[in-house]
Amino acid sequence: MFMVVVGLGVLALHLYLWLRLVRDTTRTRRGRRVGTVLLATMAVVSVAALVLPSRVGVRVAEYLGWPGYLWLALFSYLLLILAVLELPRLALRKWMRGPAVADVATEDEPIDVQTTGTAPDQNRRLFLSRAAAVVAGAASTGIVGSGLVSALSPPQVKRVSVPLNGLGAGMNGFRVAVVSDIHLGPLLGRAHTERIVRIINETQPDMVAMVGDLADGTVAELGEAASPLRDLHSPFGTYFVTGNHEYYSGYQQWVTELEGWGLHYLHNEHTVITRDGNGFTLAGVTDLNGKSVGDGPDMDRALYGRSPGKPTVLLAHQPVQVRQAATRDVDLQLSGHTHGGQLWPFHAVVRLAQPAVSGLSKVDKTWLYVTNGAGSWGPPVRVGAAPDITVVELSQGG
Repeated sequence: MFMVVVGLGVLALHLYLWLRLVRDTTRTRRGRRVGTVLLATMAVVSVAALVLPSRVGVRVAEYLGWPGYLWLALFSYLLLILAVLELPRLALRKWMRGPAVADVATEDEPIDVQTTGTAPDQNRRLFLSRAAAVVAGAASTGIVGSGLVSALSPPQVKRVSVPLNGLGAGMNGFRVAVVSDIHLGPLLGRAHTERIVRIINETQPDMVAMVGDLADGTVAELGEAASPLRDLHSPFGTYFVTGNHEYYSGYQQWVTELEGWGLHYLHNEHTVITRDGNGFTLAGVTDLNGKSVGDGPDMDRALYGRSPGKPTVLLAHQPVQVRQAATRDVDLQLSGHTHGGQLWPFHAVVRLAQPAVSGLSKVDKTWLYVTNGAGSWGPPVRVGAAPDITVVELSQGG
């Protein structure tokens, strides 16, 4: 239902694009008709890409995904830039004074200036409208093009050191490779997973932490694409928790599949990671969306019985879960979910729902690290939020 509402909103906003890109820039019925058909087609394809994948399956959704999602990205920046350009339009309204170029007289001939206004008025309006359309189109295309290259490029490897109270000398320098939001689906397949596994293995981590949103589809559809994960190598293994998208994709089957490949599921529980006689508690909770299927997060259960005096590292998909973690003396929470905002400046919307969008921050005495994620959801476009895999190095300190 949520995606249906979003789809209807997208269709409604296309009306604004039609006003600025078609009605205001054309002088003949034929030109307006062509523009209207093209815009309407892309509107339908983009809404179909949003609404239909879960109903038609990954294979069919692939054909909708590339044109539909790329247009959604272009559509978003066209809206943003045209909205900004409303300011100079308002400032120049006296210069443009005269009737709008809205009435069309013939199929191929320009409108009749004798019945709709003076030629200078008409020409000024048409010039400004077309100039705004060109600027918006060129800027949007450039932004989306560079964002596409960013999203499809190999994830950057980031490195961050986090000091933890009570960390023993034997664990100093322990390295956790954090990966999230791989988002296998209609646009990203096995090659994407193979590249991620290769990058992680090249960092030679002590442990790998996967913090949710592996796939947008079922095991039957995407199991083969995810299978390179069995080749992850680290002395202490790979641990994972669910993200919100697991609950749209048959989470129990995915858990069974990953465990069959040797990955360790932290289902509202913890384990102790020990090296050279020192250790820390590694806990994991399910995603908030698990509540809808009776599999919600239970932080108290996950932390119950942990060893006193040892620092606690928590895997939780959504950064907002740190608010609970901070009241339970968790030292570090590792999260994803936000994609770093994915499309600047829309990260500001993410910030309304989450305490952090990207990077290292602190909530009370609890460190929070949020990775941008290794994949993308919706448009395969990232602007100002390149995909990443982060090596978090634990260190002694306060």
